Amino acid sequence: MSGFSPYPEYKKSGVPWIGDVPVTWEVKQVKWLLDNNDGGVWGDDPTGENDTIVLRSTDQTVDGNWRVAEPALRKLSAKERASALLVEGDLVVTKSSGSSLHIGKTTLVTAEIAKQSCCYGNFMQRLRVGSGFIPKLAWYLMNDELARAQLDLLSNSTTGLANLNGTLIGEVIFPVATVAEQIQIARFLDHETARIDALIEEQQRLIQLLKEKRQAVISHAVTKGLDPTAPMKDSGVEWLGEVPAHWERKRLKNISPFITVGIVVNPSDYVAEEGLPFIYGGEVKEGLIEVDKARKISLKDSLRNRKTMLEAGDIVTMRVGYPGLTAVVPPECEGGNCASVMLVKRGNFDSGWLCAVMNSRLVRQQVEVVQYGAAQKQFNIADAIEFWMFKPPFSEQATIAEFVEEQSSIFDELMAESENSMALLQERRSALISAAVTGKIDVRGWQPPASTQAPEVEEVEAV
Repeated sequence: MSGFSPYPEYKKSGVPWIGDVPVTWEVKQVKWLLDNNDGGVWGDDPTGENDTIVLRSTDQTVDGNWRVAEPALRKLSAKERASALLVEGDLVVTKSSGSSLHIGKTTLVTAEIAKQSCCYGNFMQRLRVGSGFIPKLAWYLMNDELARAQLDLLSNSTTGLANLNGTLIGEVIFPVATVAEQIQIARFLDHETARIDALIEEQQRLIQLLKEKRQAVISHAVTKGLDPTAPMKDSGVEWLGEVPAHWERKRLKNISPFITVGIVVNPSDYVAEEGLPFIYGGEVKEGLIEVDKARKISLKDSLRNRKTMLEAGDIVTMRVGYPGLTAVVPPECEGGNCASVMLVKRGNFDSGWLCAVMNSRLVRQQVEVVQYGAAQKQFNIADAIEFWMFKPPFSEQATIAEFVEEQSSIFDELMAESENSMALLQERRSALISAAVTGKIDVRGWQPPASTQAPEVEEVEAV
């Protein structure tokens, strides 16, 4: 890897997928590096007295970090609690998941987690490393592609879920450095990954700012127009202020000739191998339908549901999940159909303009007022047809639609550049970890820049 030298001398590891390792390193199975390898507990429903936090695989991110938003409380017996109590330095591995991305994900028990006197669930396995293995480096190794690929192969899917157990996890093979080198590698990775993570966060903030700016530009265009010299009038809405004097306030039901909801009764019955696009809410993004991801419906079944048959220029709005996201039906969806989304039939309006209005703050705020549902937000068509907006003359609608499309393309391109930068940084991060933990680069002489201080990595005594 550029900027780092390899070790001066290597030897054959004897394991094809590991390759050569530094001459002083060993190759071992995980089971020989552990003091304990234990399954979890689940106990009984909480009673409100002396309940215990039991961490679940959903409390782990796919890249091996904790994200404990709503911890589960369970009633555990004294024996269960004693057997599954987590201490700092423990590793917790997900044993069962419907996704190969999540099988084998491993989190390190930090001082903050240990302080909460947590236990761990029965779909997880606890690894407690011995004195010759540094927990932080073990965490890096377990989340490296070398280990994750082995865990994926060791798991089985006979039940539709990928499953591991303590024995299978113990079969994973690692290259293992000396303890002193492990500490140094972990220090190096902590510093370098923190630096890369900070750059990724910068790109994430930039994307968020671009989204906000994009929304502001769209909202201004559909509520103030593009002519700064146009006479204005009071909108009657305090937060909105003035709007062009010649624009008319209209409700959605007075703009479109027909508004309905897509197929809601067993739409899956109409899904076919071949046919025309069958649009569900998941394919509707802001200003775009992901046609290539859409299911199919036969022409016969689409005609049978003629009321919701799609025409180019119709508007579809996501009704459930992320309510309000709106896109124009493109020509390639002509004759297809839709499920559950709100369908606004084309009429005497510019479809691009109405799409922009529906995606603006003006309508989004109205969506937020009428939406309901805790797990999944949604709205009723009866409420949506009452959404109001200011309608300019048709020629002005077309001009606004063209402007919004141009501006959206600019912002989309900038966001794509940031997304690409983030992807490259993630690749760099993964490659750096892999190179360090497998001995492809020698970081024994590495020291943090004088202006920074690498975090100290300590050995955690076995419990």
